[in-house]
Amino acid sequence: MNYKVIEKNHKKYIVCDSAETPLQSEQDALDLIAACFENNTFLLMLNAEVLADDFFRLRTGLAGQVLQKFINYRVKVAVVLTKEQRIMGKFKEFLAEANKGNDFRVFSSSEEAEDWL
Repeated sequence: MNYKVIEKNHKKYIVCDSAETPLQSEQDALDLIAACFENNTFLLMLNAEVLADDFFRLRTGLAGQVLQKFINYRVKVAVVLTKEQRIMGKFKEFLAEANKGNDFRVFSSSEEAEDWL
């Protein structure tokens, strides 16, 4: 997975905005967590393009497994997802619930995501 380290306003975070292979397993999440640890940050921003289609299909369990890994390792995750992208059905309900917490949120712009991180 391709990522870059951003340092802005006394914050350091990892941005993952492209991937040759999308995040499609718990191991991929662990790889991103390792990247965070290597760079001394617990903040991560993901663009929707790096998430596999199964992430948006709740019945696969991928979203829950991946988010649980991030929570277990205390990595705060912001996902940038435009309104047109994959927000429908049960996933929309999942996002509404997830956005109530402090560990994972979905935003429509990278600026909003950055402010939250």
